[in-house]
Amino acid sequence: MAVNRDSASRGFTLIEVVVSLAILSLVLLGTVTGLRTLGNTQVSLERVTQRADEVRTVSAFLRDLMESAVVGSGSGGLTLGGGSSAASYFRSGKGFLEWKTNLLFGESYGGTYVVRIGAEGDQLVLRWLEPDATSPNENKWRDAPSRTLVDHLEEFSAFMRPEYHKDWVNNWEDTSIAPALVRLQIKASGRYWPDLIMQVQK
Repeated sequence: MAVNRDSASRGFTLIEVVVSLAILSLVLLGTVTGLRTLGNTQVSLERVTQRADEVRTVSAFLRDLMESAVVGSGSGGLTLGGGSSAASYFRSGKGFLEWKTNLLFGESYGGTYVVRIGAEGDQLVLRWLEPDATSPNENKWRDAPSRTLVDHLEEFSAFMRPEYHKDWVNNWEDTSIAPALVRLQIKASGRYWPDLIMQVQK
């Protein structure tokens, strides 16, 4: 019986099979690597977007509070130092900033409050108190209502500029005088935020 040489030669050789498997393995490896890279890129993009949203939201909120700062003298304000009455109240020190502003809670509830933003552990915290006849002290601030503004805080500094042409200072003790500019420096989650520089409306 004669053997058909054409039909016998139609099968794959061992080398051809090995080469085909190697090419298929490379294609699968490239596909898996591409999908993994795409997943990592999406996670990184979500983190950057979330951070940008946090920076924008907190910065806008603080700008609104500073734009609503109570500036000027008048009756019914805090009694500071020698018993004089003043409507303005600004104070800063290491890791905190306090000022008197109009704070709104929703559409119909709010009023004039003394607010404080400061580093508390690894958080940047906003606290507020109703103004009374004396300056707020640490005990009052400790019991004041609060809201966390930034998590994973690493650094927070507040600087004040008395006038536009003068240098920045990080301690503001003359609470009855409003500065011209306020600058906040924040570092959270291993990254510095852009400096937040706010003008105090006078």
